[in-house]
Amino acid sequence: MACSIVQFCHFQDLQAARDFLFPHLREETPSGALRRDPSKSSSWEDDGWGAWEETEPQDPEEDGNPCKAQKTSWLQDCVLSLSPTNDLMVIAREQKAVFLVPKWKYSDKGKEEMQFAAGWSGSLNVEEGECVTSALCIPLASQKRSSTGRPDWTCIVVGFTSGYVRFYTENGVLLLAQLLNEDSVLQLKCRTYEIPRHPGVTEQNEELSILYPAAIVTIDGFSLFQSLRACRNQVAKAAASGNENIQPPPLAYKKWGLQDIDTIIDHASIGIMTLSPFDQMKTASTIGGFNAAIKNSPPAMSQYITVGSNPFTGFFYALEGSAQPLLSHVALAVASKLTSALLNAASGWLGWKSKHEEEAVPKQKPKVEPAAPLAVRFGLPDSRRHGESICLSPCNTLAAVTDDFGRVILLDVARGIAIRMWKGYRDAQIGWMQIVEDLHERVPEKADFSPFGNTQGPSRVAQFLVIYAPRRGILEVWSTQQGPRVGAFNVGKHCRLLYPGYKIMGLNNVTSQGWQPQTYQICLVDPVSGSVKTLNVPFHLALSDKKCERAKDMHLVKKLATLLKTKPPSLDLVETEIKGLILDIKYPATKKQALESILASERLPFSCLRNITQTLMDTLKNQELESVDEGLLQFCANKLKLLHLYESVSQLNSRDFHSDTPFSDNDLAVLLRLDEKELLKLQALLEKYKQEKSRTTTVRFSDDKDGVLPVKTFLEYLEYEKDAINIKKISDEEYVELGSFFFWKCLHGESSTEDMCHTLESAGLSPQLLLSLLLNVWLSKEKDILDKPQSVCCLHTMLSLLSKMKVAIDETWDSQSVSPWWQQMRTACVQSENNGAALLSAHVGHSVAAQISNSLTEKRFSQTVVGADSEALTESWEALSLDTEYWKLLLKQLEDCLLLQTLLHSRASAPAARVSHAEPLPRLSVKKLLEGGRGGIADCVAKWIFKQDLSPEVLKLANKDRDAENPDEPKEGINRGFFEVPEVEVNLGAIPDLLHAAYRQFPCSLELDMLHAHCCWEYVVQWNKDPEEARFFVRSIEHLKHILNAHVQNGIALMMWNTFLVKRFSAATYLMDKVGKSPKDRLCRRDVGMSDTAMTSFLGSCLDLLQTLMEADVSRDEMQAPVLDTEDAWLAVEGPISIAELAFEQKHIHYPLVEHHSVLCSVLYAIMRFSLKTVKPLSLFDSKGKNAFFKDLTSIQLLPSGEMDPNFISVRQQFLLKVVSAAVQAQHSAVKDRESSEEAPTTPFGKDQDWPVLAVDLAHHLQVSEDVVRRHYVGELYNYGADHLGEEVLSPRECEVGAQVRDFIVGVKNQESLLSFLLFFLLELVGTKTEEY
Repeated sequence: MACSIVQFCHFQDLQAARDFLFPHLREETPSGALRRDPSKSSSWEDDGWGAWEETEPQDPEEDGNPCKAQKTSWLQDCVLSLSPTNDLMVIAREQKAVFLVPKWKYSDKGKEEMQFAAGWSGSLNVEEGECVTSALCIPLASQKRSSTGRPDWTCIVVGFTSGYVRFYTENGVLLLAQLLNEDSVLQLKCRTYEIPRHPGVTEQNEELSILYPAAIVTIDGFSLFQSLRACRNQVAKAAASGNENIQPPPLAYKKWGLQDIDTIIDHASIGIMTLSPFDQMKTASTIGGFNAAIKNSPPAMSQYITVGSNPFTGFFYALEGSAQPLLSHVALAVASKLTSALLNAASGWLGWKSKHEEEAVPKQKPKVEPAAPLAVRFGLPDSRRHGESICLSPCNTLAAVTDDFGRVILLDVARGIAIRMWKGYRDAQIGWMQIVEDLHERVPEKADFSPFGNTQGPSRVAQFLVIYAPRRGILEVWSTQQGPRVGAFNVGKHCRLLYPGYKIMGLNNVTSQGWQPQTYQICLVDPVSGSVKTLNVPFHLALSDKKCERAKDMHLVKKLATLLKTKPPSLDLVETEIKGLILDIKYPATKKQALESILASERLPFSCLRNITQTLMDTLKNQELESVDEGLLQFCANKLKLLHLYESVSQLNSRDFHSDTPFSDNDLAVLLRLDEKELLKLQALLEKYKQEKSRTTTVRFSDDKDGVLPVKTFLEYLEYEKDAINIKKISDEEYVELGSFFFWKCLHGESSTEDMCHTLESAGLSPQLLLSLLLNVWLSKEKDILDKPQSVCCLHTMLSLLSKMKVAIDETWDSQSVSPWWQQMRTACVQSENNGAALLSAHVGHSVAAQISNSLTEKRFSQTVVGADSEALTESWEALSLDTEYWKLLLKQLEDCLLLQTLLHSRASAPAARVSHAEPLPRLSVKKLLEGGRGGIADCVAKWIFKQDLSPEVLKLANKDRDAENPDEPKEGINRGFFEVPEVEVNLGAIPDLLHAAYRQFPCSLELDMLHAHCCWEYVVQWNKDPEEARFFVRSIEHLKHILNAHVQNGIALMMWNTFLVKRFSAATYLMDKVGKSPKDRLCRRDVGMSDTAMTSFLGSCLDLLQTLMEADVSRDEMQAPVLDTEDAWLAVEGPISIAELAFEQKHIHYPLVEHHSVLCSVLYAIMRFSLKTVKPLSLFDSKGKNAFFKDLTSIQLLPSGEMDPNFISVRQQFLLKVVSAAVQAQHSAVKDRESSEEAPTTPFGKDQDWPVLAVDLAHHLQVSEDVVRRHYVGELYNYGADHLGEEVLSPRECEVGAQVRDFIVGVKNQESLLSFLLFFLLELVGTKTEEY
């Protein structure tokens, strides 16, 4: 077992965090778009991610010179901290910070993994201009007795350049803040409680240490823990009660002013230490000289180590308590000032008030306590060397220091000397790992009498130094103090090494004994791959190579791995060498690891694997029982049994076996217990399914390796436990591969079925497991099975043999109960999406089940009836059981599902698919249909209709035969409100026949109204995804108009309006009212989400929908609500409520309100259709009318009534006359185009409205004189020379008078004068003043 690096967590969206912390990098993305996955968590914007918009614009010079390297190395410029329990990570830069929390999610491969997602983000600064310099995530222990070892919550401690230290919750709530020194905070470090390994080690207290440029502050851990808990509870109470004026409890701290040192960059708080008498006297002599006084009891001191310059490393010692001075007057002078630094109550609390409240109160700098001076005791003087960081080992005896020369120096903390140096590690990041020996891995040695030579002695502890060199992109693990490098990994040049150096705060010598929290000693954050990794270092790597048997074993394992990778010149020589290597290995665990690598090799043949395993097995058996590892012996025995099984199955599959028994359709009918008619129906159904499926499936080349499985893969799939063979958790494809190895040759008649079943049963495979493997192979190889009907006979034989095995069918099984054996098979058929193979297997299962049921019933009946009487009785009846009924129900369901799947596979013979971007149709199974709800079947067919883009007329045509079979059924509303759709000029092929068969198979689920309702909904859903596809919405309205029952039609139309249309409709209304004309394409896309052409079609379809809704409301009371029935085979359906059922639940509409919206829709449609200008749609309505728009169509609203203001009527009249003029002009230009091109013009809006008639109808609703609109229409027709059309519009009296006038003015040459005279005469004739016109 070697050192390894393990990935244990991913970042869900690390790039979004980078964009938040580095806005200038975000702005450099192409076209300014955010390259963030839309499926990721949206909490970034919800939790203050909008701060992106608040960032100040960058200078043009900065924008013009982007740093490409910063896109990958940005993490090096951030303040980073990870909780040792891995429940929180903080990434901060300047004033901003992101708090990341872990969440369990499924990866792209379907495996569950932990991912860091944003929990909070925002700005942390309170003072203007202050920035974050250091951060810690400290998990706090739970005080509950039922705690499982996880922390109660995690506190985030942040230091700022202003000198403030602030404490936050995981949600970014400020708990408390303290100004301990007016200089910038350089570093925050924490120490938590650890149980002393032996009595000679001093018990260390918890503390939080804060480093300033010339001072160090230590906060007692117990006091901090209690204060943070109290603050968090008070914040919760304040949030609940609304009272924020709660003062936090005081906090005790010590403050030392560090003297006699130039600069300080980093520090380490070693903790309390007690000198030995010799060290005490040596120190007194060095500092106090000849006259130094010595006390009998050595004083307790707190040791601090700093790194910086002059000295490069400084050692400080602060006396604890009020003990008498130990040294000369110099020591007395220092001790006299210690009392001012002990347990000072913190002053100047800022509390946790909100930002607006803090700004309201004038900010006052709190009082800062003076620091007690503390001189450096000694150091490592090196004027040219500048220290950069220091990292203390977990045992507090060693410390690693980095400097600006690219060195890593190992210090002995107690002696204050450098004991080792590594070169070539510039900008290195360091950490430690402490590994405890596992007693179970020890191997007792007879000649070793040390306490570490047996499994009962104390556990040893090893220290490993981890160095990350970003310049080289390498992560190294070194054994300390003088040990070798035990591991090295290439990890990239932009990572960050995180070493917290603490665990959970709030524990003591009592509570920590029952806690075993999972903590990570060291982590590596890789921003390129977005992963978090940790190290696994085995303890034995710290042992000496000369005396470590495990190291020798690892050397043999590496030699074995190299041998397995090379191409062997001779298999015999390789086999002999491998046997020697594995027998030389001492440790059983390593020997097992070596055997596993041998069995996983692809280069070694089966015979070699068997011989090596057998040799190791024989060697273990010949040893003394006391020295043999039972686990290894059992492992070898299990692998040998699996190898023997593989050999037996391979031999059976390689035999030359062919069944010469002829097979006819009559034999198949007898085998499946079907008569001739039923067999022909089954064959026809399967043949049609096979034909349609072959048109849609891709080409699959035949696989000659079916039934062949490498021994390596075989051993990976199976495991032997408790005298039985089980299958490991493998994928579905691997499951089929294993089943093919056992049964594929048997199903093809190329291997003996009886011998195979006997071999598998004797090996320890359970019948249930074999049945599962057999069904998986059968159901997955559908194409091959349908091409070879003889395989049905082989399946029947195999299933009969499996059913006769022990424990397959319980002997006490009663015919009135459900057999678990057959239920397992039915469940597999229900879940299968290969319906053809499932139907055949269900017929075989039904036949075998009936055969076994009859034999058991005959056996039991013969025991009660004598001889010939029993024979006569059993020939005249068939045994009935509950299983038989379940089989019949399943056969009907599978037959229905097969027919439906055949329909979904079929398609029209068109040159190109009309809906090319449609989603692929789902593969059906009985389970999916049972879980799809009562509308699931119609929904599947509707998706298929949408993909084929079939006209509603095709559905009606396929349903004519069913209508002819039931001529007495009323055709309610069949001519109500739908127009004929031209036939689709494509070859439909077998679609009408399949649709007709589906109608007969599902008379309730595919009732025509239900099918049209689902098609209508499917089309509008697809249109909503892409509003530019206006034809989808048009086709949806066509299906809506083909719904005959007004109850369904009313509900579907109302649901469409509320779900998809009303928001876009209101947006279009406000946009057109704002611009006062038909808006341009850019504005339509911005406000409505579609182009101007698509919006025109959208408004026309909305008008059709509203008119259909009003017609349905009128007819609704005259019709009865249809009854939603379900076929008998599908009564057990469960799932979501169907569209039809939702439609029935809709309320009655308020007819005048729908009519009011219809008028507005007509106005909008006319403006867009003819590109009218200087028209504001809402100006045509008064305040009551405006307020009623876009309200719920089922609500009662106050609508305009009575006489309208003449000003509104004048505006409305002008609008209607504009519409008529534009309509006649468009009609005249269309006629000219038709004459010139001799082809019918096509409009992008579908079938156009009869606008003059619509204008007259609008005049009625808008209280405008209809005669004025109609006369204007006639005048426009005469103006464009369409006299015959004008005469059709005029009444008989008007036509007669017009003829007399025409005779009178025959001689008039000026046509314009003639037209004016004619119009004037007509106006005078009907008594209308010219001024009104």
